[in-house]
Amino acid sequence: MTDGHDGGLGRHRAAPWVLAGGTAAVAALLAVLPWTQRDRLPGRLATHWSGGSAPDGSMPLWQACAFPAAVWLLVALAVSVRRRRAWASTRAWAAIALAPTGVVLLGAQVSIVGANLDRADWHQARQPSWWIAVTLALAAVAGVIAWRLTARAASAAPRAGTPALDLAQDERLVWFSRAANPWLQLLSAVAGVAAVGSAVGLALGLAPAGTLGIVCASCAVVALGGTVSSSVRAKVSEAGLEISFGPFGWPVRRWSPDALESARAERRLPSQVGGWGYRLSGLGTTVMLRAGDCLVVRPRGRRSDFAVSLDDAERGAALLNALRARQSQPSRS
Repeated sequence: MTDGHDGGLGRHRAAPWVLAGGTAAVAALLAVLPWTQRDRLPGRLATHWSGGSAPDGSMPLWQACAFPAAVWLLVALAVSVRRRRAWASTRAWAAIALAPTGVVLLGAQVSIVGANLDRADWHQARQPSWWIAVTLALAAVAGVIAWRLTARAASAAPRAGTPALDLAQDERLVWFSRAANPWLQLLSAVAGVAAVGSAVGLALGLAPAGTLGIVCASCAVVALGGTVSSSVRAKVSEAGLEISFGPFGWPVRRWSPDALESARAERRLPSQVGGWGYRLSGLGTTVMLRAGDCLVVRPRGRRSDFAVSLDDAERGAALLNALRARQSQPSRS
């Protein structure tokens, strides 16, 4: 009879083989799918549409088989690079990134084959627009499933020890910390300037409204998102944990001490969580503004963590655990 740690170790050892097997299976499907229908396909396959019903790009059959498979393998290699002390979380991030990417590539390959099927010439191929929506919806579902599975695996992993302070019943302490990413702040500033410039150009009619409208909206979203996620402040007090974002301290996330299951400090890297900013990965939600110590909390009723990169994270976690412990003690009359 084996215990839970043995089962977790077995899953840990099997995970690389599952990831490698899934990657190889998707590459094989991408390469083989057009070849299986070669007798019903023209010599060159329409592979690109620029928004109209008629295609504007084509490839020979061998290239239509090899190119998507090569793209898939390069993407898989890029997101699965092993890093020291971060291999388990890198695998989790790779699964979350690869699942929707594989669905999109497979959906595109199915669409290309279907559009060219029984056509005498690639110029006659027509791509069903509804299939694009179906593919994107399936990719979103695949991403959510991968995230749920990796989050469940992360929650089952052994957890590090949680620090705590020896806090007297009538003692009152408050902990503050702050972090900012200057590169994200610069990006949001540049995007904001571009959004304003595009809006001025749109008002003056300097370019087609459709083009400038897309540029203005995209830059505005990047500027707003970058501003909100480029800095963070944390406060631990009797009320619990308060995390505020951006230069104006909004939005804010709050947890009372009894709403948290645990708190700890943990060293994390951007490569472990998928980059900078507000990230979702197999480790849960991470506000990654700089590599290093993070305050990591597990809200009650959740199977994933919330982490934020902050200085002196261990002291903040210790105070949170002391407040949790004090609230759980019966009050003295």
